Amino acid sequence: MESLLVAVVVVALIFDYTNGFHDAANAVATAISTRAVPPNVALAAAAVLNVVGALVSTNVAATLAKGIVSATAVTPPVMFGGLVGAIAWNLLTWWWALPSSSSHCLIGGVAGAVLATSGPSQVQWAGIAEKVLIPTIVAPLVGFAVGIALMVAILWIFRNAHPGLLQRRFRVAQLVSASFMAFSHGSNDAQKTMGVITLALFAAGEIATPDVPLWVKLASAVVIGLGTYSGGKRIIRTLGMRLVKLTPAHGFAAETAASAVLLGTAHFGFPVSTTHVISTSIMGVGATQRLSAVRWGLTRDILVAWVLTLPAAGLVGGGFALLSQWAFAK
Repeated sequence: MESLLVAVVVVALIFDYTNGFHDAANAVATAISTRAVPPNVALAAAAVLNVVGALVSTNVAATLAKGIVSATAVTPPVMFGGLVGAIAWNLLTWWWALPSSSSHCLIGGVAGAVLATSGPSQVQWAGIAEKVLIPTIVAPLVGFAVGIALMVAILWIFRNAHPGLLQRRFRVAQLVSASFMAFSHGSNDAQKTMGVITLALFAAGEIATPDVPLWVKLASAVVIGLGTYSGGKRIIRTLGMRLVKLTPAHGFAAETAASAVLLGTAHFGFPVSTTHVISTSIMGVGATQRLSAVRWGLTRDILVAWVLTLPAAGLVGGGFALLSQWAFAK
């Protein structure tokens, strides 16, 4: 059992790494596309700020550790299967260059693994609805609305400014907003891996309470930072260049709007998707130019991937949980 628990921790950190490179676009896509920051500098700064943000609090980790599935149903084979499901969907959507939710990959994989091995009674459906589904619907809508409102305010305030000077100033401002976004990403996403590892350790009796150990915090923070630095260039192109043609002012507005929403949800412990929020914020600021500025066909593909993430990761997670249980019993 101990060796399997170690395998679960290792696979959880592999997921953490894929989360970093899959979601690097969330923090740096707009800054790179507007040429506010060189790509390597943007990725290095995002990686560092991911680590710092991950160590700020554990509210989201607590939600993952306590509010999604019953701890009594969680065993190392179950966690192993759930993590494999999450990694599989992360890699598939990365290959398709679609900005899907690593958060939903993880939640869907774990919930699917518990559902397949212990039945629906061990899944905390009220917790998933209250802390995952409702915030996931509301937060992107808020990001879209705040993105529009902030961009309209910028356009009105600087309506008489010289366009060239305005773009230069907003390139500088994007250094701040991109840093804010990277910090927000770390404060939200790395904690999901912390929650899964803590849940596995608690279920195996290695820790007395489902509180996140210091080594789990540090490992999760550093690994997501390394993943971010490796960069997910396929998704960076989708968010930063294909979805909407952005100027520095648009990039600043999208990053600031998304960061504000993410820090608010992290404060309340809601594990929302940074991908969903930054994507809809970009759509919102793009729509202020004209509706046709947003590539709505690409938006449709992204939305389909979002809808499929929970059930697809859950299906793979459930299958691998049953397989790992059978293998461990042998």
